[in-house]
Amino acid sequence: MIEGLFNQTNYVAAKKMLDVTAMRHEAIASNLAHIETPNYKRLDVAPNFATELRQAVASKDVGQIHSVNPRLAVDSTAVASRKDGNTVQLESELLKLNKNFVEHQLETQLVTGTMLKLRLAITGRS
Repeated sequence: MIEGLFNQTNYVAAKKMLDVTAMRHEAIASNLAHIETPNYKRLDVAPNFATELRQAVASKDVGQIHSVNPRLAVDSTAVASRKDGNTVQLESELLKLNKNFVEHQLETQLVTGTMLKLRLAITGRS
């Protein structure tokens, strides 16, 4: 029974997205740390990850969701707005950091909801 609770498509996808938000946070922190580094290229989670995860979730195959792994890549859409070739923009990174924080909060609530179901099943109260 417990294994079935933790092998639900939505739970596994939420845990995967928690991994992604943690990885994206590291990328944003790196971007901010290198904001003055000449020719530094902005990093983010590879854009194909979202498509791969969406397809895996649509298949409802937990194994396929587990096999989708995020990775960092240079953001090819970021354009240098300064002469030194750096593609990091402070305002944009701060907005992305806030958005990532909100996403992490939501994903944490989704995972916590599953834990609360388990607690209810064990104790009879939430």
